[in-house]
Amino acid sequence: MILNPRSASGGFIYTYRLTGGGEKLEFVHKTPVEDVPLAIAPFQGRILVGVGKLLRIYDLGKKKLLRKCENKHVPNLVSSIHTIGQRVIVTDVQESLFWVRYRRNENQLIIFADDTYPRWVTTACLLDYDTMASADKFGNISIVRLPPNTSDDVDEDPTGNKALWDRGLLNGASQKAEVIVNYHVGETVLSLQKTTLIPGGSESLVYTTLSGGIGILVPFTSHEDHDFFQHLEMHMRSEFPPLCGRDHLSFRSAYFPVKNVIDGDLCEQFNSMDPHKQKSVSEELDRTPPEVSKKLEDIRTRYAF
Repeated sequence: MILNPRSASGGFIYTYRLTGGGEKLEFVHKTPVEDVPLAIAPFQGRILVGVGKLLRIYDLGKKKLLRKCENKHVPNLVSSIHTIGQRVIVTDVQESLFWVRYRRNENQLIIFADDTYPRWVTTACLLDYDTMASADKFGNISIVRLPPNTSDDVDEDPTGNKALWDRGLLNGASQKAEVIVNYHVGETVLSLQKTTLIPGGSESLVYTTLSGGIGILVPFTSHEDHDFFQHLEMHMRSEFPPLCGRDHLSFRSAYFPVKNVIDGDLCEQFNSMDPHKQKSVSEELDRTPPEVSKKLEDIRTRYAF
C-alpha cells in the first residue's frame, strides 16, 4: 500500500472458525478484495466491511465471503463502522461521519445524514441511537447528534432527479447532524470509550492520546454545578493564565470554537494558586477556598477516583 498518492494492489479478508470449545482457531477461507479493508463490523448475522471507500455487506460462503450489497457514496476511505439496529454509522478518513440505513426489503445501504464539518476522524464511539462522539487527528473531540426530526426512512435515488431538488447543504446528504460539543485536547486522540470507572458510578467518556495521556469527559447532572464551574473557569482564565502566555480560550478553540465543555485541568489549578488569589476568586463565587476545593474533589470522586 502506497500512502501518498494512496494506492493499493488489493487486500484479503481472512475467515476463521473457533473450534475445540473456543480454544483453537481453524482457518476457513480468504476472500480477495480490490482495496484495503480498514474496517469490519458484525451486522445482523453478516459482516459490514469498508473496502477502501466502498461499504459492503458480506455473507459467509463455502469457498469465500459472498458480496450481498454495496454503497459507493463515501468520499475517501472508510476508517471505522458502528452499528445499532438497522442504522450504520460510518467514519470517513477526512469527511467526518455518515449515517447509513440498511433497507432489508430492497437490500440497499442508503446514506441519509452526514456532518457539515470535514473532520479527519481517528476514532469514534457510539453514545446513543442518535449521538456519536468522534476524535480527529488534529486533537479535537466532538460530539454530534441527529436532530429529533431526522428521518432515516429515505429512498435510494438511482436516477438522480430527486437529488437535484433535495441535495441539502454542501452537496452531501439532505439531512445534517448538529454539533453538541467541540473541544481541542491538543494531541491526537486514538481511542474513545463510554464506560463507568467506579462501581455504581455514572458513565463518562474516556479518551487516550498518542503520547500516552488518559482523560475523561463527564456530563454535568445539575445546572448549579455547571454554573459554578463556568464561573470558576472564567475567573481562572483571567487570574491564572497559562505559563507560556497563550490565551487559554484560543488554544481550546484551535480548530473549532470550544462548545459546551469546561476545562477541568484549568479548574484543578485552583489549588496551586496563591492563597490571596484563591480568596479573591472564591469571594467572587460567594464561597470560601475550602468550599471550592471540596466542589472540585466531589466531581472528581463522583466519576473517577
